[in-house]
Amino acid sequence: MKKRIATLKKVTFWSALAGFGFLLGAISGVMAAEKNMQQTTTQFQPVAQPIENKVAVTLVGLGLIGAELWWFLLSKTKSRQASTQGGVQEVTITVDGGYEPNQIVVQAGQPVRLNFYRKDPSSCLEEVRLPEFHIAQQLKLNQTTPIEFTPDKPGKYEFACGMNMFRGCIEVQATKVTDRANPLAQSWGL
Repeated sequence: MKKRIATLKKVTFWSALAGFGFLLGAISGVMAAEKNMQQTTTQFQPVAQPIENKVAVTLVGLGLIGAELWWFLLSKTKSRQASTQGGVQEVTITVDGGYEPNQIVVQAGQPVRLNFYRKDPSSCLEEVRLPEFHIAQQLKLNQTTPIEFTPDKPGKYEFACGMNMFRGCIEVQATKVTDRANPLAQSWGL
């Protein structure tokens, strides 16, 4: 028992000594860093800038912020209704720094053919993806690549480039059914 107490006292002594040494090392490190900071901060001096430079930099920065806000929030989408030829709804989309038109309106239940004409040589626009229709298609430069599918239900379906940077939307609307037997329904637009 006395041996355990003696061992415990030795361990306590050495651990207290190690802790005290660690504390002294940390304090001296902080003091050395503080001394270095005081020396280095005196080396730098403010550079006087003409007011014209400050105004120009501020205006350019505000202009860039405004352009970014316009691009992402205020630029209008270009929409086009698909034209039907031979029972197929068809639209030509120009791929040049994005998709134009970038919003396509089609009817549900009818085949759709999107003709992508790629002018832009960038690698981002080499591929177009329509994830909801399980389509990923390579687009050849300066050629038209047709993509065909039939949307079953109404909704909005996105298409995007291979890097998902440029996007477009296919709005599938419900097919309008007219009641030719009821002239009153036709006159009211039902």
